[in-house]
Amino acid sequence: MRDPVNVLKALAENANDPTYRYKRLYRNLYNSDFYHQAYQNIYAKQGNMTPGTDGKTIDGMSNKRIGRIIEALKDHSYQPNPARRTYIEKQNSNKKRPLGIPSTDDKLVQEVVRMILESIFEPIFHNNSHGFRPERSCHTALSQIGVNFTGVKWFIEGDIKACFDSFDHHIIIDAIRKRIADENFIALMWKFLKAGYMEQWKYHNTYTGTPQGSGVSPILANIYLNELDQFMSELKTEFDRGETNKRKVNKPYCRLSSEAGRCRRRYRIKWGSMSKGERKSAIREVKGINTEKRKYPCRQEYDPDFKRLLYYRYADDWIVGIIGSKEDAEDIKSQVKDFLSTRLKLELSDEKTKVTHGNEKARFLGYDITISADNGVKKDKNGVLKKSYRGVVKLYVPKEKWISKLTEKKAFKIKTYENGEEKWKPIARGDLVNLRPDEIVGKYNSEIRGLYNFYRMADNATVISKFAYIMEYSMYATLARKYKSSIKKIIHKYTRDGKFMIPYTTTSGIKQQVFYNQGFRKDDKPLKYDVDALPQFRRYEKPKTLAARLNKGICEWCKTSGEELTMHHVRRLKDMGNRDWERLMRARRRKTLAVCAMCYRKIKGQ
Repeated sequence: MRDPVNVLKALAENANDPTYRYKRLYRNLYNSDFYHQAYQNIYAKQGNMTPGTDGKTIDGMSNKRIGRIIEALKDHSYQPNPARRTYIEKQNSNKKRPLGIPSTDDKLVQEVVRMILESIFEPIFHNNSHGFRPERSCHTALSQIGVNFTGVKWFIEGDIKACFDSFDHHIIIDAIRKRIADENFIALMWKFLKAGYMEQWKYHNTYTGTPQGSGVSPILANIYLNELDQFMSELKTEFDRGETNKRKVNKPYCRLSSEAGRCRRRYRIKWGSMSKGERKSAIREVKGINTEKRKYPCRQEYDPDFKRLLYYRYADDWIVGIIGSKEDAEDIKSQVKDFLSTRLKLELSDEKTKVTHGNEKARFLGYDITISADNGVKKDKNGVLKKSYRGVVKLYVPKEKWISKLTEKKAFKIKTYENGEEKWKPIARGDLVNLRPDEIVGKYNSEIRGLYNFYRMADNATVISKFAYIMEYSMYATLARKYKSSIKKIIHKYTRDGKFMIPYTTTSGIKQQVFYNQGFRKDDKPLKYDVDALPQFRRYEKPKTLAARLNKGICEWCKTSGEELTMHHVRRLKDMGNRDWERLMRARRRKTLAVCAMCYRKIKGQ
């Protein structure tokens, strides 16, 4: 059988040819090595130990189980199980989001399908799309915006109502058919889309949307919304006008620039005969003209012969920057709304889709984005004063974001005095009191780092220090409650050389869990990627350790050889007891154990 990585690379080689259509894709689903790669990709995800509607988890994975899946696909009897629907709370909202939990066997097939679809469609996705793509993230989208939105006059903040739940199945299949001419593969995609879901033990059909919680949902969403990316690319071609740096000159700026030049020439002629006081007066006059000149841009900000449209998308969140008039922005918004309605059968939210002036704040991916109107100057490398701040993009941490995080964690309370003054008081978190002291510190560290790492690109990233301060004293209060002590005593006991640290014991000795003290400086360094023509496949080229262990044929517990092995999975090593196989897994520091059939039955108590 061909190596999956080589197959995927071969598929990607023809992706950029728009006339090429892929045939005989379905036969790749008969390749057991694809399932070993898929298993390697998904096994560590926490949700895999949650049973689907068939009651199975990833525990008990074996070559025999993979073989049954392949046989079902060969005779076309394979039918995905309906997803088990559950609901998770939305952040900072009383609403809940539906989430589907597919069966493990379906997850495995979906991961194989996802890899195939990604190899075909990833090379043709637009550069302005950043969601659910290899080596792309919220930060790559924001980084591009930070560079390319310079001088933007209007923002269009896009919001699509119930986007993922509203995808039309026929449009998805039509988009896939543009590149794939294998009806067996298309039929499998229909099965995934129509699998339905179980809620309160009642089956529900799915008529629209992508499978919630499934492995193929992200790539299907990108295939669907790539149609919007293509439309925006065509709209940009029609809208853009004028050459870069060829806007009309600004008359007030030119007039004052000429006046400053005449003034300098006039004083230069008689400089030698001027007194010290006259020279100072002349310098003040020229500086005054230059100061007045810097109040104006050198070229017209609203040049009707110069227009630009800039568009970026992350999943279903998108933003458009317009260099032009408000009427232009409103017209673009209207055209996008019509396209989404007529071509993609999606509805644009009129309440949440706003046209905002560039000097105001637009919200995108949790950041506030604005265009600076600062006329301040600084010297360039030649010593010339220039307005280096005007028109540049500024990214900010919204205040309500870090406050809502504190509220979500229940790390503080607000005490209001009679005069209306408010005081924020850090409080202990009861849900953490029963953890070990080093685990409590580690939990606070991860939450602080998590928020800072997300907002590290913000110009006001240092504001996270306020969040960290409340979290720090909440941590002290939590430890004080645990030890029935006071915050002052806890700080005194565990602070060494200005660092708060909790000792803990490991198999390699005593270590220290140090509270976060790395600061919160802005960090907007571009992400560095290795140069590779096919970067999306690099992560598949890692050794397939799980497949090797299964195929080795030696039980990792009793050492019996030559038998069919089954992989045993556990959620967390620290929750395990003191039985032989549990001690073995802890010693190996692995949450998986490849065992023979007899040992697997012993583990399961059968």
